[in-house]
Amino acid sequence: MAVANQKGGVGKTTTVLNLGAYLGRLGYRVLLVDVDPQCNTTRGVTTLEAAAATLYDVLVEGHDASGAIVPTSVENLSLLPASPDLAGSEVELLDTDTRERTLKTALQPLLTHFDYILLDCPPALGLLTVNALVAADSVLVPVQCEYLALEGLGRLMDTVSRIRANLNPTLRIFGLLMTMYDRRTALSDQVASEVRRHYPELTFQTVIPRNVRLGEAPSFGQTIVEYDPSSIGAKAYSSLAQEVAARG
Repeated sequence: MAVANQKGGVGKTTTVLNLGAYLGRLGYRVLLVDVDPQCNTTRGVTTLEAAAATLYDVLVEGHDASGAIVPTSVENLSLLPASPDLAGSEVELLDTDTRERTLKTALQPLLTHFDYILLDCPPALGLLTVNALVAADSVLVPVQCEYLALEGLGRLMDTVSRIRANLNPTLRIFGLLMTMYDRRTALSDQVASEVRRHYPELTFQTVIPRNVRLGEAPSFGQTIVEYDPSSIGAKAYSSLAQEVAARG
């Protein structure tokens, strides 16, 4: 499942980390794949120094993906880490015939070992994001409760349609997740209502609130499961994990 939005700062990494952690708590075997050279997912559960190999080595050097996976402190949760070198992979893959399918090929042997593989995508439609969308069965889209959210969502829907038409015919939208919801503002309610009106079947019932504890957790190398499981952010991601599992 690719977690994607061409807009930055909408909660992609927060969702990958915490949805993955709570799916692990439900007993599912979960792999997080950090496809973003900013390495925020990697830093959110481990240190860069902990990785002998990274996704860059897998994509560019041909390393076995299973050998790059590292455990995390969360039960049933593993990580295929990124490194800043990953930024150069888009250039290095350009001359290869199967450049859009490199990640899909690398992850194929892992499919029987995990129940969920969550791909944290960069906030841009470059070759890395295309690789993630080609490798994925589905896309989970975090949508920030702010002005112009629908405009950005429309662009992403167009992107998914193009990927489906040209590279991955089975790709589907798994769900739209409203993030950074602030109940004190009318704008959050308006945006959430508008998204639900346009995409009633796709929008999750769970809404992720603005929550300081969600923002703090990664700086300690922890998911919200470990950092503050009683926070409203934790309860929201616990609810989302149950909703994702119920959708299958």
